[in-house]
Amino acid sequence: MDKSNHNTKVVGNFGEDKAARYLFNNGYKIIARNWRTRHGEIDIIAITKDILVFVEVKTLPSGNAETLARELDKRKQKRIIETSKFFLLTNREYSNRKIRFDVVVVDMPGFDSVYHIQDAFSEFV
Repeated sequence: MDKSNHNTKVVGNFGEDKAARYLFNNGYKIIARNWRTRHGEIDIIAITKDILVFVEVKTLPSGNAETLARELDKRKQKRIIETSKFFLLTNREYSNRKIRFDVVVVDMPGFDSVYHIQDAFSEFV
């Protein structure tokens, strides 16, 4: 792993830890982190009330809203949605819950250090 990939991974892990703490402190139960298939990954899967929440974490210490939009384009959203469907197929105990796709932005200038966007995107656009 080259140095830039290593630094990106360290920053990403830091952001995911910060996001998970934020969600936990706000009443979410974390049920999985970095849930992977060969098609994609979900950073955090959590439950709040009766809603199963698939969370994409973006750590953007030198980013802005444009960077966020580029990082979370339609292709990335589709990959997250497809991965979430696979999660639901393999974890039937959650299949009767409402689902939501959130984004947690960490350390982006001009925003709270943890900025939570609930219902950031959906399968039906």
